Amino acid sequence: MKRRSFLLFLSLFIILSLILIDNAIAVCPVCTLAVGAGLGLSRWLKIDDLVSGLWVGALIVSLTFWTDDFLKKKKINFQFSHLIILVIYLLLVILPLYFSGIIGHPLNTILGIDKLIFGTFLGILLFYLAVYLNDYLKSKNNNRVYFPYQKVIIPVAILLVTSLISYFLLK
Repeated sequence: MKRRSFLLFLSLFIILSLILIDNAIAVCPVCTLAVGAGLGLSRWLKIDDLVSGLWVGALIVSLTFWTDDFLKKKKINFQFSHLIILVIYLLLVILPLYFSGIIGHPLNTILGIDKLIFGTFLGILLFYLAVYLNDYLKSKNNNRVYFPYQKVIIPVAILLVTSLISYFLLK
């Protein structure tokens, strides 16, 4: 049953990704570093896996944008490149965590899904929404940001707020 719910969740995620992702939108290096630092800090502080998963998912998306942008600059284009890169990074993260025993503990679940996996997919979704929110705000302001470092602040703020909400709900 647990495997079935995970496969259903993964299938829905991939279908939504195919529908929502159109072009690569490069994410800045500062944002990637902030996400990575947030992940390291949450693991060091022994924060719940759902919260850590949010940062894992955001880091995966950031790396996906970087890799897709790098490949496009090298004139390496293929259909669904963004989605394929995302799935590869997901597998590179989730499989080692699964085989090392970090993912899969029966008491570490939310809605029948491992907290780290659930948080990762939620982090992926939130990071994409933050990137699109930044682009939307820029489009409303003649393709200019409203405030300095907007591209960094929006995703990190959304992840921080969601992390705090999740942390206090699970406490």
